[in-house]
Amino acid sequence: MIWAYPNNSLIITLVILFTLLYALYLIRFWRINKKLQVKKRRLIWKCLLRTAYFVLFLIALTGPSIGSSMKEIKQEGKDIFIAIDLSQSMNAQDINPSRLQRVKFEMKNLVKNFSSDRVGIIIFSSEAFIQCPLTFDQNVIQLHLDGLNTGLVPNFGTDIASPLNMAYQKFQNENDQEETSKAIILISDGEDFGDNLPPILEKLSEQGIRVFSLGVGSEDGTSIPRGNSVVMDPQTNRPAITRLDDTNLKTISNNTDGAYFELSDVNQEIPQLINAIDRMEGTVMASRMVEASANKYFFFLSAALLLAMIDVMLPLKTLSI
Repeated sequence: MIWAYPNNSLIITLVILFTLLYALYLIRFWRINKKLQVKKRRLIWKCLLRTAYFVLFLIALTGPSIGSSMKEIKQEGKDIFIAIDLSQSMNAQDINPSRLQRVKFEMKNLVKNFSSDRVGIIIFSSEAFIQCPLTFDQNVIQLHLDGLNTGLVPNFGTDIASPLNMAYQKFQNENDQEETSKAIILISDGEDFGDNLPPILEKLSEQGIRVFSLGVGSEDGTSIPRGNSVVMDPQTNRPAITRLDDTNLKTISNNTDGAYFELSDVNQEIPQLINAIDRMEGTVMASRMVEASANKYFFFLSAALLLAMIDVMLPLKTLSI
C-alpha cells in the first residue's frame, strides 16, 4: 500500500486531540458512575465504534493507494513570440521606473507561466530582429529579457508591422516540422510610422495566428529622456512628447481574434493577458503512458461516514435508570 499524503505530524496531532477529548468524556462518565449505575458494556461498544470510524477517517486522509493503473499523459504546448518595442519612446518614465524597465519585469514573470510552451523574443523599432528563437529554455529567455535596451536596434521611428511579419515568417518555417498553436504578444506604446499593416494582418488571420497587444504608457504622455537631456522635436524645438496610442494595437488584435491589454500606473492588465493566452487551446506535443497508483481513499471515507451516521442516528445508551 502506498500513502499519497503521509503527513505524520498531522496524524499525530489528530490522534492526540481525539485521545484528549475522549479522555474528558471518560472522566465525565466516571463521575456519573459514582452517582448512577451505568452499564459499562454499552460504553465500551460506543468507544469502539467511534475509534473505528476515527481510524478510517485518518486512513482516508492519508490517501491509501492499492494497486495501479495506466494513464495517458498529454503534453500540450503553444508557440509564442514576444515582440518588444525598443524605440527611444520606451525610455519614457510615465510608468515607473520606465516603460521598458517595467515591461522587462512583467515579461520575466509572464514567461514563467508558460514553461510547457516554446517562447521566442523579437525586438523592433524601425526594423525587427530575432533576439531569441523559440525555445523551452526558461533560463535563456530570462537572460535575453535582462539584456534588453533601446540601443540594440536602429531608431528611425517605429514600424509595428515589421515584428508581425518576422513572426509570421518564423512560424511558417516551423510549419515544416509540426503544426502548433501560435500567438504573438505585441508590446508597444502604439506609435507607428509604417503603412503596411493590412497585408500582414490578413496573413496572420488566415493562418490563425492570434496577436495579443499590450499598450504601454499613458494618455497624458511625457518627454523622452536621452542621456542627461531629452529628445527634442525638430519642428517645434521643444521636448518631444510620447503618448500611448492604442488605435493600431486594438486594430491588430481585433483583426487577428486576439485581445488588447494595457500596462500603466493606472491599468495593470498582465494577469488578464496571461489568462487570455492560457485559454488558447494548445497543440498536443507528445503523449505517454505512465503507471499511476490507484487511490482508494473513497472506500475508507465511505465506511467512516457510515459508522458516524450510525453513531449519530442510533446512539448507544450509556445510562439505564
